Amino acid sequence: MTEQLRRTGRRIWLVVNKAEGMQPATVNAEFHELALGDPLAISAAHGEGVSDLADLILAGYPVVQETGDEEQREQRPCIAVVGRPNVGKSTLVNRMLGEERVLVYDEPGTTRDSIYVDFERGGRKYTLIDTAGMRRRGRVIDAVEKFSIVKTLQAIEDANVVVLVLDAREQVFDQDAHIAGYILESGRALVVAVNKWDGLNAEERDWTKRSLARTLNFIDFAPAHYISALAGTGLKLLLASIERAYEAAMVQLPTPKLTRALIAAVARQSPPRAGMFRPKLRYAHQGGSNPPRIVIHGTSLNRISDSYRRYLERFFRETFKLQGTPLRIEFRQGANPYAKRRAKG
Repeated sequence: MTEQLRRTGRRIWLVVNKAEGMQPATVNAEFHELALGDPLAISAAHGEGVSDLADLILAGYPVVQETGDEEQREQRPCIAVVGRPNVGKSTLVNRMLGEERVLVYDEPGTTRDSIYVDFERGGRKYTLIDTAGMRRRGRVIDAVEKFSIVKTLQAIEDANVVVLVLDAREQVFDQDAHIAGYILESGRALVVAVNKWDGLNAEERDWTKRSLARTLNFIDFAPAHYISALAGTGLKLLLASIERAYEAAMVQLPTPKLTRALIAAVARQSPPRAGMFRPKLRYAHQGGSNPPRIVIHGTSLNRISDSYRRYLERFFRETFKLQGTPLRIEFRQGANPYAKRRAKG
């Protein structure tokens, strides 16, 4: 076999799988005699060494420069549809596109890779991402499924707005909360779509809403919509919330308006005194978007409590109607004018 490979004249990479826990020297000693180059030890099951292998294989290929189409894609809203397996993500994507663009099966886990689809609706261009279902980590044993989860996490990073799809016929699981937590940590705008709402009676719907409020209370900034992707009900309001969440995530807030809002927030509720000093919040400006980041300048800001930070987040969100997006508050400590005076004394 090795001699046949050499005669092809093709580049050859010698890959030794199932090498978890093995010393590189052991791998080299056992497989160098094949004379196919330096062995690369990997573990496909655990993902060890796989990225190094990909880098080796792709090293000889030229980097493709971005085209005008790619640049245009970056400027259009990018929406990732995520959730557990078999909650109806692909059905929702097809319904939003208005055509069968991605395959839909009843068998969970049929979507393995993230599928990026450009489309236009109401004269507005979008990119929609259908992603693989994310199961609990302990149940993920297949290497391909692990790769799918990595691609889903990358899709969340690429997106401006993430639609978290839940199954109304089931309780809100801890895995749903884990996915929501990752979206929140990534700073992406979020809209919740509770799918398969049709056919539930009043008692079942009330139970679902209570389960949602109990498990996902930490993303109360995200609007929730009760829909049927199969029947197409509730999608108009869902799309409107996605648009509002995108606008909130990408908002540009002038420094004078932010500073006036900060002054109003402090006038309504001053930061609690910490020891001898009370923190003084002087002015604010925007430090970034997707998510919006508000930078507040003042003195003794390192003494501001987490509860007061949350109060400021709520105040800015309500003042500027930032629905559907997380908000980041950053404090920047000004120089203490009395520090040198105390040092001299």
